[in-house]
Amino acid sequence: MVSYLRYLQQPIRQRFYPAQPTGDLFPLLTADQAAIAGPLQRKVRFTEIGREAATIIMLAAVALISSTNLAQWAASFVVAFGIWDITFYLFLKVLLGWPASLFTWDILFIVPVPWVAPVIAPLLVSGAMVVAGTWHLWCEANANRARLGARNWVCVVTGAGVIILSFTLDSANVRAGGMPRPFAWLVFGMGMAIGVLGYIEAAMKTDSQQHQTIAAG
Repeated sequence: MVSYLRYLQQPIRQRFYPAQPTGDLFPLLTADQAAIAGPLQRKVRFTEIGREAATIIMLAAVALISSTNLAQWAASFVVAFGIWDITFYLFLKVLLGWPASLFTWDILFIVPVPWVAPVIAPLLVSGAMVVAGTWHLWCEANANRARLGARNWVCVVTGAGVIILSFTLDSANVRAGGMPRPFAWLVFGMGMAIGVLGYIEAAMKTDSQQHQTIAAG
């Protein structure tokens, strides 16, 4: 959650969790606690939802401007999203000294349920997105269309779904005011492996096709 929204919530959080250090994200306010806090807390939540939506729309629009087809748009979007996410954490560290480490817990999204994970997890995803998207755009720029077949797309989409699952497995506990439980690294790792292997296979097929074209020419 963005720092200024965190501090807006701090007075009411101190009321329910007086022992927690100022600026800590967890435990989150439960629905009942937020209701007691009054309309301001609902406004803070809606502001955060609006910020998340506006960010996605902005990145999608930037990708659209720089693309000529759907594949380029998707590749440009994941590159833009990955760079935004990485620089987001970088500047939080430079300006606020947060996160304390790559294993500090963060709230990634709150729609439709809280997505929570150590900071290193979304950074790994963002790094993979930047690499995959850049490779796709490089292929397009060199008139060597990326060869993503149905199996590759299934891997990419399935991997993304498994990663999201790992971020949301503990959402019920977190929404109830609990501290995050140990992260599901096995589930996360499976999702990363499925998605990355799908792209590696596509890259190998694309490279093989390029060599065949050169040989035929």
